[in-house]
Amino acid sequence: MNKKLLSLYGLKWNPFSPELPSEALVMTPKTELFSWRIENLTKEGGFGLIAGISGAGKSVTLRLVAERLSACNDLVVGELSRPQAGLADFYRELGHLFSVPLSPHNRWSGAKLLRDRWLTHFDSAHLRPVLLIDEAQETNSAVLNELRLLSSANFDSRCLLTVVLCGDQRLLAMLQEPELVPLASRIRARLLIEPQMPQELVEHLRAAMAAAGNAKLMTDDLAHTIAEHAAGNWRAMMTTSHELLAAGLHSEAAQLDEKLYLEVFSPPTRRKTKSSEKRR
Repeated sequence: MNKKLLSLYGLKWNPFSPELPSEALVMTPKTELFSWRIENLTKEGGFGLIAGISGAGKSVTLRLVAERLSACNDLVVGELSRPQAGLADFYRELGHLFSVPLSPHNRWSGAKLLRDRWLTHFDSAHLRPVLLIDEAQETNSAVLNELRLLSSANFDSRCLLTVVLCGDQRLLAMLQEPELVPLASRIRARLLIEPQMPQELVEHLRAAMAAAGNAKLMTDDLAHTIAEHAAGNWRAMMTTSHELLAAGLHSEAAQLDEKLYLEVFSPPTRRKTKSSEKRR
């Protein structure tokens, strides 16, 4: 972290950075309820879904879910890093995540090994596998269907895996396609993140600044101005705040306020030219 930023504003970290520590993330009541539902879902297996517009805070929510699940000793949590990959790379990554040597060109053998591994987790070690997929709208339909078939056993009466899909509105559209309707019907926990009200965004800002060590980093008027111009979008709010913090650091402003906001975001005034003045 920039030492000047630390000394000038007394911050432990940048409260508007995407790389916030876990203790700086805000757990809303909806997020807490969804995390609890996913934790309970892992006892039986199945699919969960986080969806919303871009910048609404979906990945942050998935991170909070991952933090909660990782604290459970009886779970093995893996994150699919390349959702856009084809079937061969999908099997390679699953093998890596769950420590199962797979032959990606032999899908029957790979599926059998994974099933055997997961059944062993259930029946002997009492470990339950969980797969988290961020940016799931980029996932191939073939991979999603393979995952659906791979995760169940005993004529679909037993779930071997818990999967949480996280994506934007394109994911919701994908799940309405005929080939993915069987997967959509298996989603047992849903969280649809809608644009937030300005007051909710203000509370997020205040919580982020307080966690970073300076609850008075910006004025209340500025916090409300940023929230109102963010159009309900969490990422837009944080991006604006980050830019203002950089401007405040450059000018060594004691506090971020509306004057600084106008200096940074007001459109430049057009100077009158002599020709225009003559035409008048």
